[in-house]
Amino acid sequence: MSITSLLNGMPGAVAQGLIWGIMAIGVYITFKILDIADLTVDGSLCTGGAVCVMMLMAGYGMVPALICAFIAGMLTGLATGLLHTAMGISAILAGILTQLGLYSINLKIMGKANQPINANNYDLLVSLRNIKGVPLFENTIFITFIFTVVLIAFLYWFFGTELGSSLRASGCNADMCRAQGINVSFNKVLGLVLSNGLVALSGALLAQYQGFADVQMGRGAIVIGLAAVVIGEALFGKIFKNFALRLLSVALGSIIYYIVLQVVIWMKLDPQLLKLLSAIIVAIFLAIPYWKSKYFAGKVKGGK
Repeated sequence: MSITSLLNGMPGAVAQGLIWGIMAIGVYITFKILDIADLTVDGSLCTGGAVCVMMLMAGYGMVPALICAFIAGMLTGLATGLLHTAMGISAILAGILTQLGLYSINLKIMGKANQPINANNYDLLVSLRNIKGVPLFENTIFITFIFTVVLIAFLYWFFGTELGSSLRASGCNADMCRAQGINVSFNKVLGLVLSNGLVALSGALLAQYQGFADVQMGRGAIVIGLAAVVIGEALFGKIFKNFALRLLSVALGSIIYYIVLQVVIWMKLDPQLLKLLSAIIVAIFLAIPYWKSKYFAGKVKGGK
């Protein structure tokens, strides 16, 4: 277990962290802004990857493939939103139903469970091969970082508009929003559409990066997204007060998550335990605010 092998794996961990960070930003919109635990992401991530790969294989360019992946993800969010608002199904169950249906849809899109794509034959935005030893403008880490910054800038602008502000308010106090004449149901659907569009966009980048789309590639995505959100808030919550910086903290949380996984792999722990480790990491970071409150409450009580 040499340090050199660990350091050699770090660029890949950072690249994956940035790609999954886009998905985590989508999770942040539903989990933190709308106060909805949306399980659609386990299916919409694969939808984005499947659409992107099939578009590329059909001869379309990289930009149309990414746009179509984003639109496909938005449609999955629309399905969940309508199940929740128009049919009265709880948000969690609506997400599960959409995720279940997407498994079959993703299989139909790809035609099989796994669809590989050769980086030599297609013009890809990011690739596992372009992490080291390539010009800066071709480097996957640099491209994904710029992509993330532009995305955060757009979201910062959007959530500063009247529509974006009403969406944020709908998650904070739905009853007050209704009293002010705001259509909360529309805002929930809009938030789910935007969130899953970003998740699918992340899936499209991930499929390019790893060189294939797989029907199982989104399994556990919600856990990774929550881990990134929770880690980002726990480590940077008190430092990053600005909304744009909060979104950035989510991306940084995703990078930290993958660095931790890289360390675990370097330590040669059983790879079958990675999912369990992910759950433990999320549970610990979710418990940190509670432990802090109990600790400080005890100090105050003891001080009295």
